[in-house]
Amino acid sequence: MPGMLVEATASVLCSHGGKATPTAVNSRVTLGGVPSMTLATTMTVAGCSFPPPTAGNGPCVTGQWLTGTTRVLSNGQPLIVQSSSSVCAPTGTPLVITVPQARVMAQ
Repeated sequence: MPGMLVEATASVLCSHGGKATPTAVNSRVTLGGVPSMTLATTMTVAGCSFPPPTAGNGPCVTGQWLTGTTRVLSNGQPLIVQSSSSVCAPTGTPLVITVPQARVMAQ
């Protein structure tokens, strides 16, 4: 699925507004000097507003990417694009990429 590549400093949130940050980045491909993210990048979520049990099954703690680029790889891994799907644990909700870089597109 085509889309703008996502760099490590992009604004990524859980579905409940928590800020997601990558635990590791891909320095092999940089976007404007900023490392990119691959399918193997795990996200740590802080500030999720979803309530804990018994009122809910939150808050979001981690996020994992499920899909990435199909034609562009780095170190054998697909890169993350704005249209990539993901899932947060333990809530099962997706991550939302709100502001990616706007110069490099991949498929």
